Amino acid sequence: MSYKTLDETSVIDYIQNRPAMRTLFPAGTDLSVEEVSDGNLNMVFIVKNVRHPKENAVLKQALPYIRILGESSPLTRERMRFEVQALLKQNELVPGLIPRVYDHDLDMSLVIMECLDEHEVMHKSLVARQRFPYFVEHITTFLVNSLFYTSDLYLTGLEKKELQAKFINPHLCKIQEDFIYTNPFMESEDNRWNPRLDQEVQEVRSHSELKLAIAEMKHAYMTHAEALIHSDLHTGSIMLNQDDTRVFDPEFSFYGPMAYDMAALLQNLVLIHLSHYAHTANREERESYQAYLLEMVRNIWNEFSRKFDQTWAANNRGDLMPRKYWDYPGGDEAFAAFRHNYITRILQETAGHGGTKFLRRMLGIVSVWAISTIEDPEKRAVAEKAAIRIGKRWLLERKQIRNIDDLIGIVAEETEGIVVP
Repeated sequence: MSYKTLDETSVIDYIQNRPAMRTLFPAGTDLSVEEVSDGNLNMVFIVKNVRHPKENAVLKQALPYIRILGESSPLTRERMRFEVQALLKQNELVPGLIPRVYDHDLDMSLVIMECLDEHEVMHKSLVARQRFPYFVEHITTFLVNSLFYTSDLYLTGLEKKELQAKFINPHLCKIQEDFIYTNPFMESEDNRWNPRLDQEVQEVRSHSELKLAIAEMKHAYMTHAEALIHSDLHTGSIMLNQDDTRVFDPEFSFYGPMAYDMAALLQNLVLIHLSHYAHTANREERESYQAYLLEMVRNIWNEFSRKFDQTWAANNRGDLMPRKYWDYPGGDEAFAAFRHNYITRILQETAGHGGTKFLRRMLGIVSVWAISTIEDPEKRAVAEKAAIRIGKRWLLERKQIRNIDDLIGIVAEETEGIVVP
């Protein structure tokens, strides 16, 4: 079938003619369709059985351009191939932590998958001060399994390179390289920022030490092909409820630095922490929830590092440094030291990528929902200026970071004494 853009009417005809969908929607099922697109790139529809609404699915279709910018900004539809491949691989590695895939059609640049209608996008839940007792367990399992089992730590060189070849994702990588690591830090028509930040923007753009650090992090993003990363893992790409967590939207997936996914997540949680200076007026409620978010950051890193080390120690079959390499008196201790140093480096690079993302969210084209929904520009500037201060320090001090409390300590120091307008 040749490509055409679907709408709420043509989606029904399309679904009814897909053999793979007849188990969920038998012939003659009366279907309803609602467009719910709220991302930057694609069209998204929810399809339901009118008589039994719990029988439902999500259809996501890639457009031949960046939806947020319009047809004047073309973008290859091949990104859907990478998303489908990532979803299928993640279904192998972390079943139950991502949506199930029902069908996909690369000619039409679309995927049909599980509808998570009992879940909510995480950033909205966190702005509403909800708490999720199983999130740390779920997200660290996702990170450990998706990163470790696609890396040289577990795979042979041949296995890894064959998998890596399927995830050469140049067009979406280029978007990240430009909009995260480059454009926000120079004159660009794409940049948007709160006018209350004019001085901070100019200071960042002319800060040589900072720009050298950002250049190093961009180099790492472009060259450290360590594992299959999600590459857009923030709380807008996670849906959850009290019992269940699902990661979605892996269209940016490619072989990149392990630290990037961790950085994207932890930095986003800190931004939501900062947003509560505007979203939560009651000081006691605000401080309690901000403490909860920072404890979540601490627990995510500590549990990730524990699980990653444990998984690696038990499954050292990869070609990086195989089991026989450590087969000598004292080898176990040396292997443990190697793992410790490797994981510490991930944390330091988390600080670098995370610091860059703090800054790009404040200076570039795309903010985050928790910040952008603060209507009062003065209140928004309180969170934004704190984010810039934290981002600069995460970047500049990254090589001295030894544990997660070092990063959390920077957040605490840069928010001490904040006065809410």
